[in-house]
Amino acid sequence: MNTAGMLAEAFDRVGEAVHAAVEGLPPDDLNARLDEGANSITWLVWHLTRIQDDHIADASGTAQIWLTEGWADRFALPFDATDTGYGHSSDEVAAVRVDSAEPLLGYFDAVQERTLDFVAGLGGHALDRIVDEGWSPPVTLGVRLISVVAEDLQHAGQAAFVRGVLRRA
Repeated sequence: MNTAGMLAEAFDRVGEAVHAAVEGLPPDDLNARLDEGANSITWLVWHLTRIQDDHIADASGTAQIWLTEGWADRFALPFDATDTGYGHSSDEVAAVRVDSAEPLLGYFDAVQERTLDFVAGLGGHALDRIVDEGWSPPVTLGVRLISVVAEDLQHAGQAAFVRGVLRRA
């Protein structure tokens, strides 16, 4: 398996986990929080998708799908359009709500498609390219993509946990 294939496999697993956590749930379950400090499935999936969109857009030199394909308008959140959810307060988490699974999965699937297209084109030493000099050592594209996969899987797992608790209740 080559690098592009390995990355595609990793991102495919993220997609499977996201869909398994979200599909078939009513809005009350998607937006539920297990306590006032907890994240909802909606927030978790929105946030992991925002981070993936932000990082893939930056790495590929493209604009974020959130901004260019109308997702920010569809979600109509009370934040700056570039907000990714990083560092959100409990009140901000509570503000991320949906009326159905469609916008969550629609936005995720659009970002996922761009991600898979991007990683399919990677070859040679592409993963060695520095994409963020704000860290020591500077972050390479390879490290950034693995970070996105790791965060996505962590948040998708949290969403699956919330789903399980809600379905048992």
